[in-house]
Amino acid sequence: MTFTRVAIIGSGPAGFTAALYAARANLEPIVFEGGFIPGNQSVLPGGQLMITTDVENFPGFPEGIMGPDLMAKMRTQAERFGTRVIHGFVDEVAFDKSPFQLTVGTEQYTAGAVIIATGAVAKLLEVPGERELMGYGVSACATCDGAFFRDKHVAIVGGGDTAMEEALFLTKFASKVSVLHRRNTLRASKIMADRALEHPKVEFIWNTVVNKVLGTKPQTIGGAGGLEGLEVKNTQTGELSRFDCDGFFVAIGHRPTTDLFRNKVDLDSEGYIAVQPGSTQTSVHGVFACGDVADKIYRQAITAAGTGCMAAIDAERWLAVQG
Repeated sequence: MTFTRVAIIGSGPAGFTAALYAARANLEPIVFEGGFIPGNQSVLPGGQLMITTDVENFPGFPEGIMGPDLMAKMRTQAERFGTRVIHGFVDEVAFDKSPFQLTVGTEQYTAGAVIIATGAVAKLLEVPGERELMGYGVSACATCDGAFFRDKHVAIVGGGDTAMEEALFLTKFASKVSVLHRRNTLRASKIMADRALEHPKVEFIWNTVVNKVLGTKPQTIGGAGGLEGLEVKNTQTGELSRFDCDGFFVAIGHRPTTDLFRNKVDLDSEGYIAVQPGSTQTSVHGVFACGDVADKIYRQAITAAGTGCMAAIDAERWLAVQG
């Protein structure tokens, strides 16, 4: 059984920033990075940035940086100061005893403190072509990728507040935003719905679902290919048609990766880990949460990294008090 003073579950911007700060505090953290499940890119080690092409809003990279390259640099920096990275999923946790216990396959680990940084994943439609073209004209984050579609026609699917917020944000760049919705009324709050309905750049395509995402994944960075359009279906008539657009955004919500922690720490009504205001402390003393697993508002790489720093400092101070 291996002991570490700080175990970090998750390897996105929050996890590796927490690891960097913990390692520089001589806590010799272990990061459990997850693994690869065929057909499910959302669980790749490195988090959602691993399926993001250009990242232009992370400070320090004025020319932008590829998502996987950014995560590789974060990992290298954390390892430079003594972080140990374990490939594999944490299958079980025990937070009711000290030190805390974690099971990874057939291996057992104990930890003085645990930082949860397992993130959240965007809910996808799971239609053909969607995952293949993610980052090549398809996105689940308007804030991240909207600027790439300046003066372009983009489509967005969804009918809640998230979709309306994303649609309105995209009007800052796109020449036209088409909202595809499976019903003829919106689930969004009245104020958000009214803003979108009244915006001159936003049009609504009612009673419509996306059946397929059309295009081919480029074989090389910058190579030919990418999104070509959508195959859509009218929910009332069943008629299939092609919908041409330059970009496609999925805005049907996010799901925090918290199944492992149900009945272990307190979660909010949407499944996100609840933390104390102004802190990363969960309902279990010595267990901290950072990044998108505890943040349903901002969900940006830079905010995840910031709370990763907070979690490491919180864990260091908590361990110091425990002696």
